[in-house]
Amino acid sequence: MASFDFRNEVSRIESREDFLRFLDALRNDYTANSDEWENADLPSYLEAMKAWTGDMDGYFRSRGIELPASIPWSLFANILLAAKMYE
Repeated sequence: MASFDFRNEVSRIESREDFLRFLDALRNDYTANSDEWENADLPSYLEAMKAWTGDMDGYFRSRGIELPASIPWSLFANILLAAKMYE
C-alpha cells in the first residue's frame, strides 16, 4: 500500500466512503507502523482523543483553519460506542 498522507487527506473527507477509506488507512498504518504510534493501546488512544478534542480550538487556530460551526458530537459518540460491540 502506498503511503497515506493523513494530514493532507483528512481535509478531503467529504463522504462516508472517504471516511471509510481513511479508517482503512489508519488501521493499515497501525498494523505496519505501530512502533511509531505514540498511543498504541486503546486506553492511551482514547485519552489522547479526549485531550486533543479539549484543545482542538488551538489546533485549528494555529493552522489558520476555521473550526466548523456545527459539529455532530452525538454522531462521533455513536460511532465510538457502536464499535465497542459491533462485529
